Amino acid sequence: MEKYLKDTVMLNYRAKEIVDLIDCEKWNGLDEFDKIGAIYDYVQNKILLGYNKYDNLTATQVLKDGIGQCNTKATLLMALLRAVGVPCRLHGTKVTKVFQKSLMPAIMARLAPPQIVHTWAEVFYNGEWLSLEGVITDKAYISGLQSLFPDYSGKFFDYAVAVKDFGNLQIDWKGENTTVQQQAVIEDLGIFDCPDEFYAQFKQAYHGVKKFLYENIGRKIMTKKVKKIRRKKSSI
Repeated sequence: MEKYLKDTVMLNYRAKEIVDLIDCEKWNGLDEFDKIGAIYDYVQNKILLGYNKYDNLTATQVLKDGIGQCNTKATLLMALLRAVGVPCRLHGTKVTKVFQKSLMPAIMARLAPPQIVHTWAEVFYNGEWLSLEGVITDKAYISGLQSLFPDYSGKFFDYAVAVKDFGNLQIDWKGENTTVQQQAVIEDLGIFDCPDEFYAQFKQAYHGVKKFLYENIGRKIMTKKVKKIRRKKSSI
């Protein structure tokens, strides 16, 4: 398990910002189940769903941004887990862009590559590896979606959600797998010790003008759409 506890350039959990956060939240005083749950809840709901400029941000950069998507939230989650002694690793895949179609501006929907690099953290708990992919979408955003689609159940494949049953979401830490986008996976890229290793091999297929448009315009529009949906959240 030692390699799943190491700090790296991206998993820079010895940085003062992360050390101070862990001390403030008192996560080290919890048992393993509650450590995972508390850190999971923090990354899920304090780091709101939003689109960062780059995928290969360090954990402290994601913390500073205050928003994250699948890849950047996975990095922060892994750094925090390793910092409190919980082994974790990265699962790399590619997903279809279609499940985000209603968040994408029209030009991005046309220019975006058909396959998007997608990752999630896996934690070693109770003798098995468990997916923590459900951390991606904060609960306020999910509540907003539920307000837009009241009483909806069954397969949901849009708005950055790709699940078998929207009426029975598995996004809370209960000592089991969590998931919110895995139904969009079209290619499995394997398991990696850390995000540094993954991004040395795989990058988003954006280049030139497409890359510029996403980083400076597209992602900001998508984040604004997410905020708008979040404001629709129900009171429950």
